[in-house]
Amino acid sequence: MTECLFCNIAAKKVSAQVEYEDQSFIAFQDLYPKAQVHLLLIPKKHIHSVDHLKEEDKELMGSLILTAQKIAKQNRLDGYKLHFNVGRSGGQVVDHLHLHILSGTINHEV
Repeated sequence: MTECLFCNIAAKKVSAQVEYEDQSFIAFQDLYPKAQVHLLLIPKKHIHSVDHLKEEDKELMGSLILTAQKIAKQNRLDGYKLHFNVGRSGGQVVDHLHLHILSGTINHEV
């Protein structure tokens, strides 16, 4: 099993409460929610963080944002926040790029 928790979730080697999945992305409930709705949207392709994006990832990242929008609409979120943490000092805990989708009452220590 690879060391990356989120790669293992995407590969179905680790269980998660999946809310959305397509060929490129998977979204699941955060284990430690900071809001009434707190989903993590990840690319299935392993990218360590925003700092590790390459020019070739532009289309994937555009699709990531549009997928977050689609998930928000499917969940009928009346306003939401999209949030990236980058690096340990930026609050990133898992070394796999992930986008937080938050809605409702939010603890701003995300």
